[in-house]
Amino acid sequence: MSNNDNTADPGDVSQVDPTVKTPENLKEIDEIKQTLKRKFDEVSEKLQSIEASISKIPKIENDEKSIESTENEADSSKNSSNSIESTVSKAIQKSEKRFVLKNVFKDVENFEEGVSYITKFETHFNVDSSIHLKRSDGHLAFFVSIRGSENATEWSVETKVDLKIDGPNQKSQVLNFEHRYEKDEGWGFPEFLKWDEMKNEYLVDGNLTVEAHVEIIETSGIGKEKIRTFDESQKDVSDLVVSVRNTKFYVAKMFLAAQSSFFKALLLGNFAESKKSEITLTGIDPTDFHYFLEVLYGEWAMDESTVEGVALLADMYDAPTAIRRCESFLLNESKKSLKKKLQMATRYHLENLKKKCLEEIKTATDLRSVLPADLNDLDPKVMSELFKKSISFH
Repeated sequence: MSNNDNTADPGDVSQVDPTVKTPENLKEIDEIKQTLKRKFDEVSEKLQSIEASISKIPKIENDEKSIESTENEADSSKNSSNSIESTVSKAIQKSEKRFVLKNVFKDVENFEEGVSYITKFETHFNVDSSIHLKRSDGHLAFFVSIRGSENATEWSVETKVDLKIDGPNQKSQVLNFEHRYEKDEGWGFPEFLKWDEMKNEYLVDGNLTVEAHVEIIETSGIGKEKIRTFDESQKDVSDLVVSVRNTKFYVAKMFLAAQSSFFKALLLGNFAESKKSEITLTGIDPTDFHYFLEVLYGEWAMDESTVEGVALLADMYDAPTAIRRCESFLLNESKKSLKKKLQMATRYHLENLKKKCLEEIKTATDLRSVLPADLNDLDPKVMSELFKKSISFH
């Protein structure tokens, strides 16, 4: 099936539809508890297997320091140069805003014809999204639904999406699309897979595992009001233009370099960009970069809608001021869930936030609430801490 075959789902997923059945409505309370217990047991088993390797980390670090101390000045200079290049390279490699929606739909072969089965909406990078399945005319329909923020009138989210279902024996089906969402809708494939093929080759004990790998290319109209301008009106007080997709930002080169090791290496090092008056950054959202610059320039640009995008860039570009402000907001003001805070603390290396999140996990219920749908998303060190807590709960 080509990408030309993907369409919007005709249903308006932003409205409450009495025919819609979420997975939660199809479970009894005791079944939910059993599912959570199985997940808990699974992560405990995985944590035990990695504890030994984690305990070796300090020794490895000490060995590395010992080796480094024997290097001569020439080697140190070479390593320093390699480190600068590595800083820039790593930032470029991890720049995309990606996330995975994953769900195991139960009793799929008994899905009713034409009824939408929708997972709960999740918020990633200030974008609300969910998975949407339907049995339709002998096929499995598979969509990703995205909705705008409550007060937004004109908004858009440009995406690249891979839709995937997994079956036994490593069998899988993957289709992809690119779409710019500008209204609350589901977009994907009304004929993702023939129903009988799905039933015979992909179900495991009547259940279907589905994933949507989403990359956000650019957003507009979904964040807070911008405080500061970085457009051509700032040309007389800037000496560098940073181009992000179709947006140009006029900034001061030395100020940017002082705030970020990435930009210091890029603009003052041996890269070609150090001699240019205009540089291009790829793989990032211009809206996020605007809020990131506002934070660096001393504006209070932080709120629930901007903090994740700023944290991503602050970590990527190694900008300590922005990192501290993101962490301070998440520690003292944010109302995000414990699960989301722990996820961000792990992903963006916010150690104080990580410590506080782990301290707030005081019961088995708290522990289960922070487990991701995909246990592979857990950071090994966090898994070790969770394992220790799981022992204390017994």
